[in-house]
Formats: sequence, C-alpha cells, structure tokens
Amino acid sequence: MATALFSHQSSLQHQTPAGHAEQVARIEHIQAALKAAQFDGLDRREAPECSDADILLCHPRSHLEAITAAEPASGIIALDEDTYMSPGSTLAARHGVGGCLAAVDAVLAGEVGNAFVACRPPGHHAEQSKPMGFCLFGTAAIAAKHALERHGLSRVAVVDFDVHHGNGTQALLWDEPRSLFIGSHQNPLWPGTGMPEETGAQGNVMNLPLPPHSDGRLMRATYEAEVFPALEAFEPELLILSAGFDAHKDDPLAQLEWNEEDFVWLTERLCDVAEKHCHGRVVSTLEGGYDLNALAASVAAHVEVLMERAG
Repeated sequence: MATALFSHQSSLQHQTPAGHAEQVARIEHIQAALKAAQFDGLDRREAPECSDADILLCHPRSHLEAITAAEPASGIIALDEDTYMSPGSTLAARHGVGGCLAAVDAVLAGEVGNAFVACRPPGHHAEQSKPMGFCLFGTAAIAAKHALERHGLSRVAVVDFDVHHGNGTQALLWDEPRSLFIGSHQNPLWPGTGMPEETGAQGNVMNLPLPPHSDGRLMRATYEAEVFPALEAFEPELLILSAGFDAHKDDPLAQLEWNEEDFVWLTERLCDVAEKHCHGRVVSTLEGGYDLNALAASVAAHVEVLMERAG
C-alpha cells in the first residue's frame, strides 16, 4: 500500500507578520522537498474542509464561534503575543483538521498504509477554549476522538515529539481513558507545561521533559526506556503522531540538538510499534519546525520512512 499525503492550498493563505516563525514558507519548502523523485509514489490527496461537528468533538461551540468571529476581513490580527489570523486562517485550520480526519478514514479503511498531513497552522497548543502557540484547533486530539467516537476504536495513542509540549492535545484528551498521550519536549521552554507529574485524569498522559542541548542519544534512550514500553502496554489500534521538527539542532526557537537521522530512527521505531499492534496504521500531522531547510529535510526523511513502511 501507499503513503497518503494530505495537503491543501489554503495553508498558503494563512498569513502571519513578516519575520514570524510560523510562516507560509514552511509549507512551500515542504512542498518543494516532497517533489523529489523518491516521492513519486505518494498518494497525493486534497485535505477536505472539516465540519463544525468535527471541531466540536473537542472544542465547545463558543470556541468555534470566537475563532470564526475573530478572523479579519483584511490585514493580520493578533490573538495573543504570537498567534495571528488573516483572511483565510479559519479555512486553513479547518482543512488541517479535515485532512487529519480524512487521513484517519483512509488508513482505517485500508486504502493506504499510513498518512502524512502537511497543513498549517499547527494544532497541538490549542486548548478547549484558548487558541495559542500559533494554533487555532486541536487537530491531533480531534483526530483521536474521531477514531474513537466514529470508528469505534478502543485505544488510540498520540505521540508528540515536537520540541514544545503539546499542552493543547494533553488538555483535550486529559479525561479520555481510551487515549494515551505521550509527549517528549524540551524543558525549560514555552509553554512551561508537560511535567512528569501531569499524568491525566485516567493515568493516560506521559510527559518526558528533555534538557536543553541534549541530543538524539538521550532522546533514543528515553524512548527505549519509557515510551515504547508504555505503547507496548497500551496496545494502540491507531497511532497518531504530532510531528514537530523543531527539536532539530538548527531550529531557532529551541535548544535540542537532534538531526535528520534522529527523526528517521524515531519514525522507524514508532512504525515498529504500529506494525506490531495496529497493522501499521500511522497518521502523522505536521506541527512545528521553523528553520526552513531543516524542516524540509526532516519532513522528507520522515515521509520517506513512512513510504518504506506503508506495506
């Protein structure tokens, strides 16, 4: 089977101020990298727009209405010190959610072996009623709830390897016993959450803070000692990845020192878990990564592994 790549041109319409890290060029660099010959086998699909009901799987209607109302008719507005909206931002976010849900549908239907969703803005910082950290809607958490509520799965794991803690995904899944949220991230670093004692209402959250200037060797040891045993015990039926690439040594917003080979190793080992417990079913969705060249190279390495493991 193939790897599906979900994307949508609306990602290019979500504008942020000049010099902002979460910029249109992120998608442009990813698109260019995935046009290389080795990616000819990707099953390229358009990410559909999600429905209101999809967003309401995790967010209250008041949040959806507030985001919709906040979008400007022109120009760029700030929702907080680093989260912005422009005309088209809500639509871009809705296609990001819709792409992730369509990826879940395609993978669970056996149409493709796995999937990568290359959309922006990212999603893992958006809490129930609070956009933040460049994020408007909690894409990965909504995808997990979609798989649980609409596909009838019993266990869905979300692994977030973005350098910033996925506080939004954690908050949205905090009370969901059918989910397991695992996040590795730099600490100390914004948003300041993600301590080991944050374990979820049902013991369904695992946080793995990593110190600044640690490299892939510590990441690999941490995942071997803690993440993979937890996933083995949970036996997920679907694995969702919040794929942030800002732990790369060249990223300007953090101080972890991973490289492309570390993302390859991590993707391979997560695919091992998926092959053992959930028929290889992996849905990966783009989160962070702000050095444009490092982002493009890391996404290419990640997707190449997904293609090799699609079955």
